Amino acid sequence: MVEEPRSEDCRRLLRADRHLAVWALTRTEMVSAVQRKARSGELDPPGVRAALRRTDLLAAGWTEVDALLPVRDHAERLLGLHDLHAADALQLAAAIVLFDSRPRGRSFLTADARLAEAAEREGLMVVVPTAKRGPRR
Repeated sequence: MVEEPRSEDCRRLLRADRHLAVWALTRTEMVSAVQRKARSGELDPPGVRAALRRTDLLAAGWTEVDALLPVRDHAERLLGLHDLHAADALQLAAAIVLFDSRPRGRSFLTADARLAEAAEREGLMVVVPTAKRGPRR
């Protein structure tokens, strides 16, 4: 929604597979990140409006996993097994619920190292977008 070092690779991944499935509160996390950038001065009001419009457009085409109780139950199990924050456990649990507790070989996109490790241990195939590198010297 806001240009970051991994944005180019994320756009490439999205072009390759437009079928996104996300936890129901992913949109809230995205809005939080945009507003945090606004508060820190990294985004001006027009930039905030543009980022929120891009969020709306992306969200219009994704599938949301909103099965609260099964996701919560899986997240609580994951918190006992992996070094995760609650929000990350909910993201991973949503993927497990989406794949009917059979995640083996299914893709899971994250740039968070702890979440990636937990997702791999749960059987998901982790995709990590790469950061754009500066010019070589």
